[in-house]
Amino acid sequence: MSEPGYETQPPQEHDPGAELDVAAPKRGQEFGYAYAPRHDAAHRAAEEPTDEHGVGFLERIFRRQPADLDTDHAPAPPGTGGAMAERMGAEARAASTETTEVTQSPQPAATAPLPEPAARTAAPMTRTAPSVPVPRDRSGLVDSKAAGVLEQPSAELGPTGRPLPNFPIPAPIEHHGRAMVVALCNQKGGVGKTTTTINLGAALAEYGQRVLLVDFDPQASMTVGLGFNPHDMQTTIYHVMMEREVSVTDAIVQTSVPGLDLVPSNIDFAGAEMQLINEVGREQVLDRALRPARKEYDVILIDCQPSLGLLTVNALAASAGVIIPLECEYFALRGVALLKGTIDKVQDRINPDLEIIGLLGTMYDGRTLHSREVLATLVDGWGDSVFHTVIRRTVKFSEATVAGEPLLAYAGTSTGAESYRQLAREVLDRCHAG
Repeated sequence: MSEPGYETQPPQEHDPGAELDVAAPKRGQEFGYAYAPRHDAAHRAAEEPTDEHGVGFLERIFRRQPADLDTDHAPAPPGTGGAMAERMGAEARAASTETTEVTQSPQPAATAPLPEPAARTAAPMTRTAPSVPVPRDRSGLVDSKAAGVLEQPSAELGPTGRPLPNFPIPAPIEHHGRAMVVALCNQKGGVGKTTTTINLGAALAEYGQRVLLVDFDPQASMTVGLGFNPHDMQTTIYHVMMEREVSVTDAIVQTSVPGLDLVPSNIDFAGAEMQLINEVGREQVLDRALRPARKEYDVILIDCQPSLGLLTVNALAASAGVIIPLECEYFALRGVALLKGTIDKVQDRINPDLEIIGLLGTMYDGRTLHSREVLATLVDGWGDSVFHTVIRRTVKFSEATVAGEPLLAYAGTSTGAESYRQLAREVLDRCHAG
């Protein structure tokens, strides 16, 4: 039973040729567009996949449209399109065979194959170096304003975040004397002044320098660290400063390291500051006492006590340079400004030749964020005044102190020993350059 509005038509025999009538209206007009084949039926049959009747894919799509929508043309009577379909299929097969023969025809022997185009790759970006020499600073960086380019140094970055220079090994010294006096000073205790004085002196002695260490602390830590008993010392720095008839050469003792000598100290030195108050020229007593030793040694290192009193002022007045050991901790960082003020006063009033050789980061532990931040803050505030060398925290320093000898003699291949050798080369490089 048919639904209202629709007429039931008898089934008709499927005739593919009826749909391929060239005189039929263009397909798709009932949908608002006209389908126009790009080629004739033979080419379309050769290009499109066909079924066993030679009907292309698009033709099958249009054939599936409902019959009530195709009102412009009715299906062809049975038997009228079979001959046309057979003729179109034959043309399609002929066109396909011709295409295959053309495709499989051999190329002439004289014709060389065309080379394949080379793959296009992005050329690497390169930066042309300046053709003229440009000024460089001490760390090896190029002055970008003068060169016009930014060039990265080839040296690796050190713990301070700056390129680590290669400090040369100093040449052997033929004539000794005219000693350079250096004070190791910091009003905060426990920052590594004594350890640095001992091992820096031992490293300088390894490089052929004649070094004299002056224990300028009543606690006599350096005297103990070099294996001496302070109470057994008959002549100390106290006698050298307080008694005019005692020369510094009378108090010098030899250590276990060749080329490294010591002026010891003991608890008697604690009263020297009170006795110096009434002395004339009290700030320059040590300078006068060290004059005989300047002719015999290349370097004199003074281990100052942790204060900014009269004894420390004496050490600064007698020195040509200052090394400031600084523990990589917040409290040690706070006192640097106060020490800088004292150094400036000594420069202005007593010793105009006094200079800060550098600030040395000690007890550094790169595994902790606090140590890295303190060292970075120190570099930001003091710049190139901070040594490239950093002394890392290690238990070997405590073991060497118990053994009564420098770390370079106790564990000469340890990381701490190599750090002080590098510090010695850096100190000599800065002093000679200055």
